[in-house]
Amino acid sequence: MQIAKDTVVSIDYTLTDDDGNVIDTSEGRGPLAYLHGSGGIIPGLESELEGEETGAELKVKVAPADGYGERDDALKQVVSRDQFQGVEELEVGMQFRVDSNNGPMIITIIGIEDEQVTVDGNHPLAGVTLNFDVTVREVRAATPEELEQGLAQNPDGE
Repeated sequence: MQIAKDTVVSIDYTLTDDDGNVIDTSEGRGPLAYLHGSGGIIPGLESELEGEETGAELKVKVAPADGYGERDDALKQVVSRDQFQGVEELEVGMQFRVDSNNGPMIITIIGIEDEQVTVDGNHPLAGVTLNFDVTVREVRAATPEELEQGLAQNPDGE
């Protein structure tokens, strides 16, 4: 069966940056299962997998525009420390979910100076070219439940 919209695809992958640093891998965790065509993985990888079959091995380079987007300096801002009420110790690298005019987003603290905190709303991989080594482990038709939910279920039904 070929990878197409509404198929459940299981892949093993290793993701590296252009310097060869491993960013993420399925090694030791088992394959990643997703519902093809539902937006469950980045667009650049999903389009490259289209039409492939079980056993296919690919090397895919995904430009930022087809991954997590380009970096947007407008998503960095300085806010008052009191915006983090209830958090005793702030540290660079901490992430928080916030509601924005464009819906929920994750911000990362990138600087702290006295009562000012600099946050960045860019995805940590924005602006990064992504290099995937992928092996397609399984392709199957999605169940009615998976299609209704828009998500692949794990083999144990979760």
